[in-house]
Order: sequence, then C-alpha cells, then structure tokens
Amino acid sequence: MPEPFETTSLGGVTLKNRFVRSATWEGMAAEDGTCTAEVAAVVTELAKSEVGLIISSHAYISPEGQASPRQVAVYSDRFVVGLKQMADAAHNHGSSIVLQLAHAGVQAATPLTKMDAIGPTAAVGRSGAAGRVMTEEEIDATISAFVDAAGRARDAGFDGVQLHAAHGYLLSQFLSPYFNRRTDQYGGSTKNRARIVLSILERIRNSLGDAYPVLIKMNSEDFLDGGLQVEEMLLIAAMLAEAGIAGIEMSGGTIDPAGYQIPVRKKTPVTEDEEVYYRDAARQFKETIRVPLILVGGIRSYEVAKELIQDRVADYIALSRPLIREPHLVARWRSGDIRTSECESCNGCFGPIFRGRGIYCVRTKAENSGGTT
Repeated sequence: MPEPFETTSLGGVTLKNRFVRSATWEGMAAEDGTCTAEVAAVVTELAKSEVGLIISSHAYISPEGQASPRQVAVYSDRFVVGLKQMADAAHNHGSSIVLQLAHAGVQAATPLTKMDAIGPTAAVGRSGAAGRVMTEEEIDATISAFVDAAGRARDAGFDGVQLHAAHGYLLSQFLSPYFNRRTDQYGGSTKNRARIVLSILERIRNSLGDAYPVLIKMNSEDFLDGGLQVEEMLLIAAMLAEAGIAGIEMSGGTIDPAGYQIPVRKKTPVTEDEEVYYRDAARQFKETIRVPLILVGGIRSYEVAKELIQDRVADYIALSRPLIREPHLVARWRSGDIRTSECESCNGCFGPIFRGRGIYCVRTKAENSGGTT
C-alpha cells in the first residue's frame, strides 16, 4: 500500500515523499523577470521543510506572455544564472525541483508587456485589452519558445519542467472549446485543440531526450459553460500519456469572469469531501490513465492526503496556499503532528503580492508582528 512518506520515482527523478509544492507566483523576481535571492529563499525554506517536489514559479517563456508583475522569466539565456539559484536551493536541502513554463495568452498583463495579448481566438483579457488571434507562424514560434525555455531550465539544473495548461492561460485556452474557436489544424476537434501541447511535448523530448521529464498541469474541467469537461480532459490525458508525459497535475477552473469556479476558491473546507475539489475527476483519471497523478485543490489535512494516496485516487498530493501559511507543514506532518493546516483559504496572501511585496500569509505576518501586515 502506498504511503505519503515513502521514496518514489517520478519520470526518473527520485522524490523523498509524495508531497508536492504546486507552482506559485512568488512576485519576488526583479522587474525584468530575473530570479532573485528572495525567490531562492522561498525554495530553501520549502526544501528544508522536506517537500518532496517543488514546482516553481510560473515562469513566462516569451515577453508577451507575462501574466503578472515581478514574475520569473525564462525567455532568454540571460536568466539561467538567476534560475540556477532556485535549483541549487532545492538540491542543497534534499528536494527535487521542476520549473513551470507558462504563457498567459489573452490574459497577459499588457500594461507591463507593452505588447499585444495573443491567443487561439480573439478575446478580452484581464487587462481589458482585446487579445488577438495568433497566426500559425506565431503558434510555431511559441512552441519553439517553450522548447527553448525547457532547455534553459535543464541548463539551470532543474530536474524537469511542467507545462502550465490550466486556469485559462494560453495552453489551457487552446485546449478549451470555450476559448478556442479556430477552424484550422489547432481548433475544432479535441485532437486539434491538443495539437499545440502535444507538439511542445514532442519537441522538448526530441531536443532534451526522453530521460528529461516533462510534466503538465491541466484542468479537470473549466467550470465554464461550453468549456473543457472531465470527459474531454480524459481524452487529452490519454493522448499525453501515449506521447510520453511523465506526470499530470490536475487542477480546475479559470480566471475568466464567466467562470463559476476559480482555481483558488475562497472558502475554508469544513468536511473532508470539501477539501478535495477534484476527487471525482481524479478517480475517473486513475481508472483509465496510466500516468502518475498529482492532485491539487483544497487539500488541507494529512489524513485526507493519506487516504487519497492509499486509496490510489492520486499518486502525489500538491499544496499551494497551505505552504504559504505554513512553509514547514510537511515537516510538521512528518514529525507526527498531523493537525490540519492552519490555512483558511482567505486569499489574503494575494494582497501583498499585488502591492509588490511578494507573497506571504498576512495572518502569519499579523500574528508575528502584533497585527501589522
């Protein structure tokens, strides 16, 4: 029977336990996207906390794909030296680390990029600017940008990469029938909408070799009328499995205002069932897909995490906000203190990040400073 604190291998990378830090925008990079000592310090703390796999940083792979201020960049060789700080920080304390590769698509922060937002179909993004339709030449250039970014991640010492294909960013937009209204080879059928993701995977594996693991984060469903549903997610997951994906992290929802669930739900789970946002989708995945599943979304307690693993609903448990509230949560659970995470899902951690102060739990900060955040 699988256990949370056992050594495993994911895509050939040895992990000391089944706990994963889900990629989180730290908001601590330099203005130009260079990784800083602040970002490396976050990784150091997570590694010291015995997190088995750290997925880091939501790094943008081309200038027009930036989603947020002080976001880590990976679109040029000049970023490799800074990124190496992150990889070394994890390895120096016994954790493995992969870099999440991202492009915001029509959700790009155009006031920051000073460039057009682009996507599979014209749409209005978060900035209020109208994103325009990508040409096939731009799609090919974007595929190349993902491949080049993966090479930089390897050069910086990361153990692998994860493609961000969730939450309504570019690759998620291509996968979703809600966002993708194209009529060429990149739109229409499920296979066509998955073509860009499969092409990126194929070209990374051709460039870096089959031994370098490529993971992906994708939606269980979009929670949008006319969006990606669980049944189609399973079809895409099967295509990825056949193409050699090393692992799939399951999330859900988008940042589109038409959606009825966002990825970071602002509600404290009360029951164990409420803790696991995508339990049913995960069960269906494990019934048919022979690829390791990393499950994220609402998980707050050790007993639930253990149950999910032992019942083979998921192979790995990913945490984001709980590790912002308690960076040493995994080590606490490892010590035998299995109290539920103190994270209340209030989303207060996003306040300081948008003020340029980096991400942190405002409740912890207030407790440690007598009420000042």
